[in-house]
Amino acid sequence: MLFNSSSFATVFPAPTSRDFFNSSNSTVSFYALCRASVPSIVIYTMYTFTNILVLCPLYICILYMGFQHWRRQCSASAGRTMSLSDFFTYNMMILEMFGVFGSVLYCLSKPTSNDSLMMLGIYLFCVVFPGQTFFHVLTCVERYLAVVHPINYMHVREVSRVRIKNICTLCVWLICVGWVGIVKLYYPNFPMVPFLSLGICLLVIIVCCVFVLRALTRPGPGHKDRVDQSKQRAFYMITAITGVMLLRTAGLVLCFVIETRNLADLQVLCWLLDLVIWLSVPSSLVLPLLFLHRTGKLSGCRKKTESG
Repeated sequence: MLFNSSSFATVFPAPTSRDFFNSSNSTVSFYALCRASVPSIVIYTMYTFTNILVLCPLYICILYMGFQHWRRQCSASAGRTMSLSDFFTYNMMILEMFGVFGSVLYCLSKPTSNDSLMMLGIYLFCVVFPGQTFFHVLTCVERYLAVVHPINYMHVREVSRVRIKNICTLCVWLICVGWVGIVKLYYPNFPMVPFLSLGICLLVIIVCCVFVLRALTRPGPGHKDRVDQSKQRAFYMITAITGVMLLRTAGLVLCFVIETRNLADLQVLCWLLDLVIWLSVPSSLVLPLLFLHRTGKLSGCRKKTESG
C-alpha cells in the first residue's frame, strides 16, 4: 500500500503487522498510519458516503416510525404493543447513528490532520460492533423463546417483560461504553482479539437458529400438513442474522490469520480491515429491512411496483 507522503515513510519506517498488533511499545498509531494510506482512505471514504446517503436515511426513517408508534401508544390506551424485536431495532438504529457520525469524523481528520478528531471518530465508530452484535443476539434469543418455549414466553407478565428488556438493553449500552475503554487500552494498536471475541456471540445465534429449525420441522398437533407461519418467520429472521454475522466474522478471522502468520505488512492490513468494514454493512441492514418487512412497508413497495 502506498502512502501519500514520502516524508511520512521517512519519519515512520514501515513496520510489520506483528509490530502493531502484538507490541505494546509502538510509538506510532496504527490508525494514523492507515489514515495516511491512499487506498485505505479511499475505501473508508466510500464507506462513509454509503452510510450518509443510504444507511443514515434508512435509520432516520425507522426511528421516525418508532416515534410515531410511541405517540400513538401515549394518545390511545388501545393499540399494538411494541414488540421486543422492534424495541431492539430502534435501539440499534440509534447506535448505528453513532457509527455514521464516527466515520464522518474519522474522514474529516484526514485533511485536517487532527489526531483528536480521528480518535473521537474511532471511539464512536467502534462501539457499533459490540452493540450491533448483542442486539442481534437479543433479537435471536427473543425469537427462540417465542418459538421453542411459547407457553412460558406468553405467561411472562408484561411488567416483567418490560423490566427484562430494559435491563438487557442497558447492559448492551454499558458494554458499548466499556468498549471505548478497550480501544483506548490497546491504543496505539488495533484490538483484534477483543473484536474476535465477539465471535462467541455467533455461537449463541447459531444455536438459536438450530433449535428454531428443529421446532419448525416438528409441527404441533393439528398442523401435520401445514407449516407454522410464525415459526417460519422466526427461522427466516434468525437465518438472515446468522448469515450476515458469519460474513462479518469471517472477514475479521481472515485478517487475524494474515496477521498471526505475518503474511502481509501493515499497509496491506490497513486496506484489508477497511474492506472488512464493508462486510459489516449487511449486518447493519438486516434488522431495519426485517423491520420494514414486518410492518409491511417492503411489501407495499412491491405491490405499488407491480400495479404500476
